[in-house]
Amino acid sequence: MKLVYVFDAYCGWSHAFSGTLETVIARHPDLPVEVVSGGLFTGARRVPIREYGFIRGANAQITERTGATFGEAFDALLADGSFVMDSEAAARGLIALRQVAPDRAAELAVAMQKAYFHDGLSLSNAKTYRVIADAFGLDSDAVVSAFKNAVPETDFDRAAQLGVSSYPTLIAVRENKAFVLARGHATADEIEERLAQLL
Repeated sequence: MKLVYVFDAYCGWSHAFSGTLETVIARHPDLPVEVVSGGLFTGARRVPIREYGFIRGANAQITERTGATFGEAFDALLADGSFVMDSEAAARGLIALRQVAPDRAAELAVAMQKAYFHDGLSLSNAKTYRVIADAFGLDSDAVVSAFKNAVPETDFDRAAQLGVSSYPTLIAVRENKAFVLARGHATADEIEERLAQLL
């Protein structure tokens, strides 16, 4: 059995799920984890962040419900309003990090979200992946090179194949059958109960 985590790096609820994901992985170090990027902000949805007037309120709700926090640098980005979230670029970033360190995909996905939601860094900028790679002791040149050449549709197609259209979604895959463990917010204990039923 393995876990498949489908998230979007620009999704606040995915950011809020990071702690749950880390706890689940810590409890099950033997379970491999595949991480897949979804395409929340693509095509016509790639517009300045000010167009998404609900984000500030949604983030307050996320903090209230989950305890997840957002950094001052991110708040400044939100206040400025001109930043454009691009899920294709974020997917390329995950693919690049995953290629260089496949066994660390989950913690690298969490690091991407911290870079954006805490440090206000753009996930469209190759420099952001250099910063993450350096922090994890990875070959940052290899990551940046992979970022330029990655094909985000491979991840978007994988998410569609799994039937995932909302983020985050955590799935257990056993013998080619997929079982949804969480869609949106869930606690580590709730996921533990669902996993126990499968195991």
